[in-house]
Amino acid sequence: MSIELLRASLVELRDTLRTRRASALEVMKAVLDRVDATHADLNAVVARRDRDALLAEARAADARIGRGDARPLEGVPLGVKDLEDVAGMVTSEGSIPFRDCVAERDSVQVERLRGAGAIVVGKTNTPEFGYTAITKNLVYGITRSPWDLERTPGGSSGGAAAALAGCVLPLVTASDGGGSIRIPASFTGAFGLKPSFGRVPRGPFAQWEYGDTSVYGPLTKTVEDAALFLDQVVGPSPHDPGSLPHPGLSYVDALREELPTDLVVGWSPDLGYAVVQADVAAAVEDGLRVFERRGHRIEHVTAGLPPLGREWGLLSSFEMAARIHHLLPDRASDFGRAFLEGLEAAATMTPAIWGRMAELRARLNAWCADVFSRVDLLVTPTVPYDPPPARGPFPKETEGRRQVPAGVAAFTIPFNLSWHPAATVRVGRSRAGLPIGLQIVGPRHRDDLVLRAARAFERERPWHPDWPLAWKPLASAVSR
Repeated sequence: MSIELLRASLVELRDTLRTRRASALEVMKAVLDRVDATHADLNAVVARRDRDALLAEARAADARIGRGDARPLEGVPLGVKDLEDVAGMVTSEGSIPFRDCVAERDSVQVERLRGAGAIVVGKTNTPEFGYTAITKNLVYGITRSPWDLERTPGGSSGGAAAALAGCVLPLVTASDGGGSIRIPASFTGAFGLKPSFGRVPRGPFAQWEYGDTSVYGPLTKTVEDAALFLDQVVGPSPHDPGSLPHPGLSYVDALREELPTDLVVGWSPDLGYAVVQADVAAAVEDGLRVFERRGHRIEHVTAGLPPLGREWGLLSSFEMAARIHHLLPDRASDFGRAFLEGLEAAATMTPAIWGRMAELRARLNAWCADVFSRVDLLVTPTVPYDPPPARGPFPKETEGRRQVPAGVAAFTIPFNLSWHPAATVRVGRSRAGLPIGLQIVGPRHRDDLVLRAARAFERERPWHPDWPLAWKPLASAVSR
């Protein structure tokens, strides 16, 4: 019974709790047992609140359900990515200098999820400051994919993705500054949505963020789960100057509307520069048939964009260097080597480079404006290849072709820079038996349209409840 509870989608679990076919206490006990049972393999949940306190909160949730006072997420256990604050818990950001930093308050998002009835269990692992798409750090170590322990679940929301796909936690938070929701969702076969910039408030933060590419968004088992999640967290906050007004709709209700059958769906297999694994390319192109069968017209989109990975990485590193410069060089040895290399690159920033980046971003915006004047949605692969090893590195080549800078995020970075909503759905599996993602991008602020398109795809190609409940042990203890 306990594993079936954890295998359920968020919506299924909510309904189970509301109809009292299982109690919040049972669910919490099942989660805590699953965290313990999978920790040595997955290392997904890296910090946990007191067990007695969690069980007490679960009993209180059962009492509210019994009185008919259940909130939308009443009694649902929640994992919070360790880049985001939970009052009274450490926000280490996977970095040694921050491993004792206890948050004074919840983030706006966590506050809203708690207000909807979710119970924070603990923190999920992330690479140091979320800087890469492989989840490992010097504080908590390596996180592994439940599909294959030798592989990474991606990043930076890798702990969240591993916990979700491994049926450890039914609800997680995630963030995406260059693909950090969509990449791990794709690698673990989950659904992930990078909303329009500002759709979900972030913060409060100690510094104003000039690098405006990062958003919070849902990483879930199903599209309906994501809509339920969004309904609890959208709307403006004074703590986030970029936060958008409430969309004036319920995303759950929006999914009840059928997607029109005469949309124009743009298709780009490589955005003009990405190097894509052959079976990934074939699976995504095959996924286009779902849209064709529904009566949509497919239009090939000619890309005229340069690779933006190097510029995006420099922007991210410059922002991070501004935040932690006071710790350098005295504590340089406390940071990961790859992270420090990024900070060193930030020191090369000049007004000329900044201006060149601004020009490229303007070109991207003009390209997106042209594309979405002609198509309603844009489809691409989500990630160009299978997940790399859990320890890394990323491949320098794919099937004999040299990868572009930040190749893992070749399809995701542009839409962080442009602020368009973009989702990933599971389209199949690779020759290695690993999930493949198809990315659906929509016009700015049309998160509802992207969700409806993803839901239509999901109905045709359902993936839930195909989740890895057990896995092969590591090939060798040395690889740990």
